Amino acid sequence: MGRRFREQALVRLGIGAVLLMCLFPFLVMLSVSLKPPGDETTYPPTLIPRNVTLRHYGDLFNPRLFPFTMYFKNSLVIACSSAAVALAVAIPGAYAFARLRFPGRGLVQRGILFIYMFSGILLVVPYFRMIVGFQETTGIQLIDTRTVLILTYLAFTLPVSLYMLANYFRTIPAEIEEAALIDGCTRADAIWRVIVPLSAPALVAVYIYAFMIAWNEYLFALVFLISPENLTLPRGLSELFNTEHYIWGRMMAASLLTAVPVVVLFLLLEKFMTAGLTFGAVKE
Repeated sequence: MGRRFREQALVRLGIGAVLLMCLFPFLVMLSVSLKPPGDETTYPPTLIPRNVTLRHYGDLFNPRLFPFTMYFKNSLVIACSSAAVALAVAIPGAYAFARLRFPGRGLVQRGILFIYMFSGILLVVPYFRMIVGFQETTGIQLIDTRTVLILTYLAFTLPVSLYMLANYFRTIPAEIEEAALIDGCTRADAIWRVIVPLSAPALVAVYIYAFMIAWNEYLFALVFLISPENLTLPRGLSELFNTEHYIWGRMMAASLLTAVPVVVLFLLLEKFMTAGLTFGAVKE
């Protein structure tokens, strides 16, 4: 009993240490965001504020000081839209990889992950020139719009979405689809009425992954967005760091609120996320 108790205590101690390491940056952000102006830089620093204020959070929701709500709305629209588009495109593509046989299927399936060999900083210049050339040829305005970011994030999230969903679809017995086809369903009906309902964990995992990529992305938002009313949260928050006088409390409050949607989304759908990632790791 004593040995088992010590083992459990060590496991719990290790879990507590890892949890503390993960949460400590957020605790520091919360502490600084609750301190009055001037207390953020006092020495020695304290984790528990001597005086608590919500002034910095109030300043964020004051449009005259910082348009946090507008940036939040832009990021939410872009992240939700790009994740939804990535999921809608990935479902039929992943089904084709999982069920259909066509020449070059294996090569194409392995090649979709080739894009992750290149960093975004290497692709931003040729991608920008391609978008500018498309605008000049067609007359369709893309620069400084939400559409260009949605298309950009689709290009970066689609490959791994296809990979995860294809591996998940392979775990679903083909006999279920065959029974649906015998009953008169078309191939498209089998996908949307059979495969999609059975793949909820994988679909949720892919959606959260695509959402997080779009929500936190900064580089392409910096390159393509110009107008202040179109800025996303990462792009807009950089303005707080470019001011002459740093207001650390406001910066930490904004950073903390930016992390909340992803954390809440993950906690609500964590069960589906874990199952989806587990099945997505199964090799053919």
